[in-house]
Amino acid sequence: MPQALTITQTPGKPGTVYYPLSITAVPTPSLDRPTQLLLRILTASLNHRDLFIRQHLYPGTSFSPVPLLADGCGLVVAAGAAPSAQSWLGKRVVINPGTGWRDDVHGPEEEEEKEEEGSHGSGRGARYRILGGTEENPNGTGQEYMAIEAGEVEEAPTHLADAEAAALPLTGLTAWRALMVKVGPAKLGTGTRLLVTGIGGGVALMALTFAVAMGTEVWVTSGSEDKIQRAVQLGARGGLSYREDGWEKKLLGLVRDGGNAATTRTPLFDAIVDGAGGDVVEKGAKILKPGGVIVSYGMTLGPKMPFLMQAVLKNIELKGSTMGSRREFQEMIEFVRQKEIKPVISRTVQGLDNIEAIDDLFEDMKKGNQFGKLVIEIARDDGTTTTTTTSGSKL
Repeated sequence: MPQALTITQTPGKPGTVYYPLSITAVPTPSLDRPTQLLLRILTASLNHRDLFIRQHLYPGTSFSPVPLLADGCGLVVAAGAAPSAQSWLGKRVVINPGTGWRDDVHGPEEEEEKEEEGSHGSGRGARYRILGGTEENPNGTGQEYMAIEAGEVEEAPTHLADAEAAALPLTGLTAWRALMVKVGPAKLGTGTRLLVTGIGGGVALMALTFAVAMGTEVWVTSGSEDKIQRAVQLGARGGLSYREDGWEKKLLGLVRDGGNAATTRTPLFDAIVDGAGGDVVEKGAKILKPGGVIVSYGMTLGPKMPFLMQAVLKNIELKGSTMGSRREFQEMIEFVRQKEIKPVISRTVQGLDNIEAIDDLFEDMKKGNQFGKLVIEIARDDGTTTTTTTSGSKL
């Protein structure tokens, strides 16, 4: 029988428990609707939500036989009778990591429908379902075969290897919405300046890559000088460690010294894309132009973030941002295709049943060692399963 990567429930409190990985035998998914596809998953990649699920810090955590992981690249090996499904046969695809959000720029439509129904206790977001590891969605990419609606896939850009294609969906979509919807096109492109904090994570790297491709001047922060230098190789103008006291003032000095006077008259920034929270508003108020934007797609430093009067007086906007809609996913994939953008891969391991090596990927994430995405190679285009190995390999 096909295999799925799952977690096993063990006693422990949220935040202290760490559910062990397991391999579960599952039946080959059946195509219950004529619009469905059967994918042989080639590659799947990790996100921080997978770590939070193992720590029981994510709502609706589910256990075997629900597969983990939301990112994946697969080959369509069977299709329902509908022409919309049949047209995908034999194609290599990337998978939309969430369902229930079509094209509303403000948020998932199905959330609104759920609220209008007046259901109690479910809370906002009950109908928007992200793949992998929760009760809300029994599907996930951490398995050998997966059934999915034909409308939830895009053809994988031909310039991407399987591992790169699997590294793209969730982080790419999150970064795309943060930039194109929340920062907005007016603050991107030639003559604009963006700060991306915490470089090294998947979303931050995709935000850097997208913004550079648009012609934006991008600066970064990190706790690692090595990560800053690697970001410069990807197109960042420079950066500073957020561990330095007064880093925001030093950053303005760097910009002033290294900026192009012909195109930038001020060292201030148009926008910040941030996934940490903490004191980003306090720092941002000192480095942003009046009317600048802070886009927050996460708060790894804690669930609260003060908004200061200093930011109010500068008319700074703080905007929350999540993953994105099906339309935004399509737009992001097309941009990647046109610009031939490649996600950064930190490390890959071979074999879905290679629990020890996959656990090592999670350790990279726990320690913040990764620079880019962490990927599991599950199968090859020729249909063979990858051979289990005991260590990861870098692309």
